[in-house]
Amino acid sequence: MKRLVTRLAPLALLLASASALAADGASRPLNWHAIGMFLLFVLFTFGITRWAAQRTRSTSDFYTAGGGLTAGQNGLAIAGDMVSAASFLGISAMMFATGFDGLLYALGVLAGWPIILFLIAERLRNLGKFTFADVVAYRLGQTPVRITAAFGTLTVALMYLVAQMVGAGKLIELLFGIDYLYAVLLVGVLMVFYVTFGGMLATTWVQIVKAVLLLSGTTFMAFMVLKHFGFSTEAMFAGAAKVHAKGSAIMGPGGLLSNPVDAISLGLGMMFGTAGLPHILMRFFTVADAKTARKSVFYATGLIGYFYLLLIVVGFGAIVMVGSDPQFRDGAGAIIGGGNMIAVHLSQAVGGSLFLGFISAVAFATILAVVAGLALSGASAVSHDLYAVVLRKGQASEQEEMRVSRLATLVIGVLAIGLGLVFESQNIAFLSGLVLAIAASVNFPVLFLSMFWSGLTTRGAVAGSVIGLVSAVALVVLGPAVWVNVLKNPSAIFPYANPALFSMTLAFLGAWLFSVSDASARAGEERGRFAAQFIRAMTGVGAAGASQH
Repeated sequence: MKRLVTRLAPLALLLASASALAADGASRPLNWHAIGMFLLFVLFTFGITRWAAQRTRSTSDFYTAGGGLTAGQNGLAIAGDMVSAASFLGISAMMFATGFDGLLYALGVLAGWPIILFLIAERLRNLGKFTFADVVAYRLGQTPVRITAAFGTLTVALMYLVAQMVGAGKLIELLFGIDYLYAVLLVGVLMVFYVTFGGMLATTWVQIVKAVLLLSGTTFMAFMVLKHFGFSTEAMFAGAAKVHAKGSAIMGPGGLLSNPVDAISLGLGMMFGTAGLPHILMRFFTVADAKTARKSVFYATGLIGYFYLLLIVVGFGAIVMVGSDPQFRDGAGAIIGGGNMIAVHLSQAVGGSLFLGFISAVAFATILAVVAGLALSGASAVSHDLYAVVLRKGQASEQEEMRVSRLATLVIGVLAIGLGLVFESQNIAFLSGLVLAIAASVNFPVLFLSMFWSGLTTRGAVAGSVIGLVSAVALVVLGPAVWVNVLKNPSAIFPYANPALFSMTLAFLGAWLFSVSDASARAGEERGRFAAQFIRAMTGVGAAGASQH
């Protein structure tokens, strides 16, 4: 039955896509190059998924691809996770609108990778098995720690999914001529298919293929932009300042965030949030050992840094080549498809409709690959942390755990579609910034303290996670992004758009305060287990803590 579903699902999806295109084709122009390349990529990824499904037989295969990836493969997959639609579409749109201040998003993420490289990667690989909750719960109480870690993971994964779903919906709406609703539904269905049948192995290889295509396409775009300006970045920046509405102000700070508190908070969220993203942390369990995990980060950092350098050229080149060209604006003078489509329009300006089709298909591939990884991280939190360890006390069979993971993937897909519809009008880079702020508040403080502070107790870990989660979500809701833009109130209760500075501080303080004030016997035992945990974190030698208490 499973084999039959695997074979028929691609056909059903393609037929549904064709029906939607036919229904709306009369009223909206279609980009047949984009549609053809999109269908080609989808068929190719279905082949990857079918190949991976035949090799996914255990929970280790499903969650971590059996731990058999090389450093280069994993580095490409990590880079693929980070050079997402939010980066390619959102950051280029930010620079198009605000100038150099848009780089705050790129530089913040890139600055987070040395933290992962030097502080987290090896320890995470040595201490964990499937999820980052394995690390936090190594010497602490399994049930309370895993419950709070799972809810933190689900919150981050769902909110990050929103950014990707918005990008996918707008892209397909613009190029394929179908409604935003159907576009988001299509992405959700494909995401569930990849994760349900292929697990981490399919998700990883889709990421690798997509990373190579996106880096190649963006390199060509940047080359053609520089060629347009005689390979002079000075001429490009001067041309951008000349035609932009803000003039030379785009070359200085303050175009995006004039408030220094907001700027610092955004930077902290981007830096430490990257080290708290659950789908990124899962990647360190897909390699054989800690040394390979460290090499993976090294490769990924170089690729991500190179990509963000290209985005500077893409963003500023688009100001001149897209912003001053009337073919990319509607009757009201607005950019067709919205600001998030700047990079897509630039691809047409530099390479015509064929390259537009390629970039569109690659951007869609980018979204599909990232949402698959996010859905897998959320599903693993439900099936491994909540079901297998908390509810079944480690007695669940591998097949039972994988069934729960697939059901959780379906539920996450439905929620992601709904949230994608609610946040349709938001800039996707901004949405990703909010997600990183939540990850920096919920996951990173407890993960960091569990590795480096012997005084952390179960009570402190739970309190820190809960305080970080509640404060981050509350400040996001009370801030301008939701309180004003979504709920349409006249002014925000919390004045800053980026809450990480406040919520992350509260999370660290909460974890510290509830730990030092814990005088229970269990707390003493947990502090005493830190030495054994430290040895295993540094060497990989010692008992696996997840099953010891």
